[in-house]
Amino acid sequence: MKKKGRVGSSFDDFLKEEGIYEEVTARAIKRVLARQLDALMQDQKITKSALAKRMHTSRAQLDRLLDPENESVTLGTLARAAQAVGRQLRVELV
Repeated sequence: MKKKGRVGSSFDDFLKEEGIYEEVTARAIKRVLARQLDALMQDQKITKSALAKRMHTSRAQLDRLLDPENESVTLGTLARAAQAVGRQLRVELV
């Protein structure tokens, strides 16, 4: 019986070959952060308006932050959002 092994390259390798690895990775990270923040808001029963007030920002800015498709969010905004829900933003280079 033959062992099943990997055939071909990894998906990361494919994305790198296509020249879109960084873009796809950044978009995936933004989606994860938006979903985590939304889940924390639900767990803590925080409305969008209340969170925007805690962050000292507008509701429109918060909507951009929570939109998984919108990538135009600064690290400062992410850090304020994390602090507003009692968390810390951690960014690292690996």
